[in-house]
Amino acid sequence: MIGQRLVEDMTSAERERAERVESVLPALRAAAEEADRTATFPAGHVGLLREAGLLGLVVPEKFGGLGGTLRDLAAATYAMGTACPSTALAYFFHNTSASRGLLPLEAIDAGLFDDTEVPVVRAFAEKVLIRMGAGVWLANFASESVKTAGANITIATTARKVDGGWMLKGEKSFGCATGIADYYLTSAKLEGYDTAEGLATFFVPRDAAGVSIRAPWDGLGMRATANNGIRLDDVFVPDDEALGVPGAFTRMLTMSRGSFVGNQLAIAAVYTGCAQRAYDEILTATTTKTFADTGDPIASSPVHQVLFGEMTRSLQTAYLWLRYQLAIETAEPPFKAKSEVFTQWRLGKGAVTEACFQVALGALKAGGTSAASMNGFAGRALRDLAMGLVMTFPAERGMLEVARIVTEARANDLFATAPEAAR
Repeated sequence: MIGQRLVEDMTSAERERAERVESVLPALRAAAEEADRTATFPAGHVGLLREAGLLGLVVPEKFGGLGGTLRDLAAATYAMGTACPSTALAYFFHNTSASRGLLPLEAIDAGLFDDTEVPVVRAFAEKVLIRMGAGVWLANFASESVKTAGANITIATTARKVDGGWMLKGEKSFGCATGIADYYLTSAKLEGYDTAEGLATFFVPRDAAGVSIRAPWDGLGMRATANNGIRLDDVFVPDDEALGVPGAFTRMLTMSRGSFVGNQLAIAAVYTGCAQRAYDEILTATTTKTFADTGDPIASSPVHQVLFGEMTRSLQTAYLWLRYQLAIETAEPPFKAKSEVFTQWRLGKGAVTEACFQVALGALKAGGTSAASMNGFAGRALRDLAMGLVMTFPAERGMLEVARIVTEARANDLFATAPEAAR
């Protein structure tokens, strides 16, 4: 199975879950070129993934899911990345929603909430997992265009308490499955708070009053992700669809094993799958096509030999970083402290994505003029993998943060709230 090219030591249960992923790949692959051309997420993929049970891949079985872990998710997004990177990316963001259920429950078990908070936190966390286990698609909306120097993600969207619920106002600039997902799992800042302690999470139905879609996204990246973002203009969210307990968000983050909220590695797996497909395609093309004068394969030329040497090195670099990060985030018992896992990821994300981009660049060069087309695998891969260079943070920011950790024992926060003047 394709997922085993990344997760080589799958258990029998992991192989069974990977077979579900394998079953949807032909449909994803068949729709990929047209989806990219029209910059449209194939709506049929939602039902396809739901029927395969994959929308609950990382949800515990007691909540209706398949009981998979980060290993399953990485294998799944990698495999989907070889077929349709856009679908793989959107699917990744759906699965990040599970952290909003799993981490709060772990924080409850760790005694981080008092007796009055536990029922509210537990109800919301279980609702996230039950909905995912039942096949509900959740789009995880956190990122915004507002930036601050001290954090990777800054939240300016506000949540104002009203009778029976909350009123949300703001704009989310990044979030796959806009107009596709059943709910937008939306982060916002509670009124009256100026730190990350005031961050809260809300279920926003796709068709709720006051929700609108931002202008179509025509970015240098994966085009068929429905990545337009949303505007929230006084959107009402009932109390039972919100996790508005102050400090709940930051307390749950302490339970992750390392990278971000514990699943960011799987986004790098998308890029690695895409790079592997580009490598395989150009290898096939240049070993089957021959020179007219000698009859030797195109791949035998000195230039192509150098290009394949570099591409192979880059691809193996991505695998080495990714597999090691997967090992230190999933090993039981853990053998590295969370701070070390976090530091490793700050370097690893940039190393993987830049290595993958170099594979696509090599494929473009090896394919020559005939491959330099946006409807060909090399051109699409080059653009798709360019997104990895900037998403969340570029490699340079990761290296800077690691340098600060090593020399000054400090790093940027994951989340922050925006100053009033920025809204």
